[in-house]
Amino acid sequence: MSVVIITGSSGLVGSESVDFFCNKGFDVIGIDNNLRKTFFGKEASTTWVKNKLIKKHKNFKNYNIDIRSIGSLEKIFKNLKKNISLIIHCAAQPSHDYGKNFPILDFNVNATGTLNLLELTKKYCPSAPFIFMSTNKVYGDNPNRLKVLEKQKRWELNKNNNYFKGINEKFSIDNCTHSFFGVSKTYADLIVQEYGKNIGLKTVSFRGGCITGPNHNGAKLHGFLSYLVKSTLAKREYSLIGYKGKQVRDNLHSYDLVNCFWEFFKKPKYGEVYNIGGGRFSNCSILEAISEVEDCKNIEINRKIIKTNRVGDHIWYISNTNKFKKDYPKWKQKYNTRKIIRELIENN
Repeated sequence: MSVVIITGSSGLVGSESVDFFCNKGFDVIGIDNNLRKTFFGKEASTTWVKNKLIKKHKNFKNYNIDIRSIGSLEKIFKNLKKNISLIIHCAAQPSHDYGKNFPILDFNVNATGTLNLLELTKKYCPSAPFIFMSTNKVYGDNPNRLKVLEKQKRWELNKNNNYFKGINEKFSIDNCTHSFFGVSKTYADLIVQEYGKNIGLKTVSFRGGCITGPNHNGAKLHGFLSYLVKSTLAKREYSLIGYKGKQVRDNLHSYDLVNCFWEFFKKPKYGEVYNIGGGRFSNCSILEAISEVEDCKNIEINRKIIKTNRVGDHIWYISNTNKFKKDYPKWKQKYNTRKIIRELIENN
């Protein structure tokens, strides 16, 4: 028996991972208690995803466990032990705004939950690779110190800028404002690295840009592409929060991300970190995303301009994925932003 444990298994990245590894023939254990519904309300519930996965895959089983409860987690790890081939940790509190309002819950989910999983991996299955879904928010608002140029629909860097191809892993995480969410994820990111460098587990932190896909239950506080499409089709008003709506994000499809996981699983490293996102291949500003949806649906989206930006929010962020591509040259991106948006529209 070869088992993959996936936390946040009903979420965007988790559910994509369940599909992928079930199709590869692994037995997959999902850990997801639908805390997203608590964070963002009924419309963000992932129960429908869980039910779809259970129906689709006979080799998938979900446990309604909170990652803050190490006792509940330990029962699973103790039962499976060295049959565990891989841990993919996607469960998180993912919102700037929610983290600021509920900092203790935010830290306990993102930081303590990650520490619990690392300890259990060390104790019961130390040979299993441990993949952690981190975030570009570990860099705080340091990217906002880059000299950006204002274009018609986006902020952009000069082509001669050292970071034009994207933010790399050597970019500083210090002396900046992170947001409470960014801080809790930074702890998790660093402790994942430490269990690799210090203890010898096969760990990796993937610092993601904007990850999206058809299983993304976008909400007002998290998941802008998914929420944009959902709001548009429901004919709701869409809020542009700060930076004139010209802030730039790179967008990586969850399918392309899980293929990164697969490459790492086949050739793991110790305490590694990678910036992972759409890069120059797949990025857009919010205004550009709105224009793409409007063109596709032949509609005009009702917009609300909010001048004040969110604390720690990025004006411009594109991931430099060269380090991962160098270490894992077989990885190729399939989806650019246009293709991602079209798929989101088709699946809503």
